Amino acid sequence: MSDDDRDEAARAKKERVLHTRVPAVLEEELKRLATNLKVPVSNLVRVILEDAIDAVDVGVQKAEGELHGIAERLQRQRDSLRAGVQRSTQRAEQAAARTDCPVQSDALEGVLGFQSLVLASEAACTVCGRSLPRGGRACRGVREGAGPKVLVAAGCSLVPEGDE
Repeated sequence: MSDDDRDEAARAKKERVLHTRVPAVLEEELKRLATNLKVPVSNLVRVILEDAIDAVDVGVQKAEGELHGIAERLQRQRDSLRAGVQRSTQRAEQAAARTDCPVQSDALEGVLGFQSLVLASEAACTVCGRSLPRGGRACRGVREGAGPKVLVAAGCSLVPEGDE
C-alpha cells in the first residue's frame, strides 16, 4: 500500500465534526434522550443521522422498485395499444383493398370492372334498386364502350360470400 493510499484511508476513518444550529427545544430533547440512554449527545445525534440516512436509502430503493414496476406496466400497455392500432390499421387497409362490388348480374352485362367510391349524393343501386345514401360506399361499373350507367350498392346481395 502506498503512502497516498494510507493517508487517504486514515482520512476516511477520521471522524469529522459537524456544526449545526438547532432550536433550543430540540437541543433539550436530544440532551434528555442522551441522558436517559446514558450516551453522549454527539453519539446520539450520529446514530439518529445514520438511521435517518438508512431510512431514506430504503425509501429511495422502494420508490425506485415501484417506479420500475410502473414503467414496465406502461411499456406492456403501450406495446398492447401499439399492437391494437396495427391490427386496426391492417383491418382498415384490408377493408379498403377489398372489392365490395358484385361480379354477376344481367344489369351488369358489358361491365369490365368496378371502381369503389364514396357517394357525394344519394343514388340507387342498379341491381337491387336499394337507395344509396350520401357518404355511403358504392361501386361504379366501368365499361369499355357506351352503355347505361351502372352503380351498385357495396355489399349488394349479388356480392359473393366472403367478399363482404
